[in-house]
Amino acid sequence: MYDYNVEQITKELKEYFPKGSTAYTTVTKVAPSGMSRHIKVTKTRDDSEMILNWSYQIAKLLDMKYKDNTASIYVQGGGMDMGFHLIYNLASELYGDGYAIKHEWI
Repeated sequence: MYDYNVEQITKELKEYFPKGSTAYTTVTKVAPSGMSRHIKVTKTRDDSEMILNWSYQIAKLLDMKYKDNTASIYVQGGGMDMGFHLIYNLASELYGDGYAIKHEWI
C-alpha cells in the first residue's frame, strides 16, 4: 500500500488531528463472537467537505492490523467503547494525553 515511516505518519496525523479536533469512527464489521471488529477512522479536511480515511496510518502508528477489505483497523476486545479506546490510544501516542482528540461515532 503506502510506504510510510513512523515519523512521517506522526507528522501527518498531528497536522490533520491537532489537539481539540474530532476523529470520527465507524464500525465496518463485527465478528460473530463480538470479540473483534473493524473500525474506520475518518475526518474531513478543514477547507473542504472531502472525507479522508486515516485508518491505514493510524494502524501503522499504533502497530495494529489494517484490513484492506473494509479499509479499517482490526480491533480486538469488547465490553467497552472500542472507538473511544482507539482514539484515546491515538491521542496518547501523538500528544501524551488520551483526551487531546475528541471522538464521535458516525
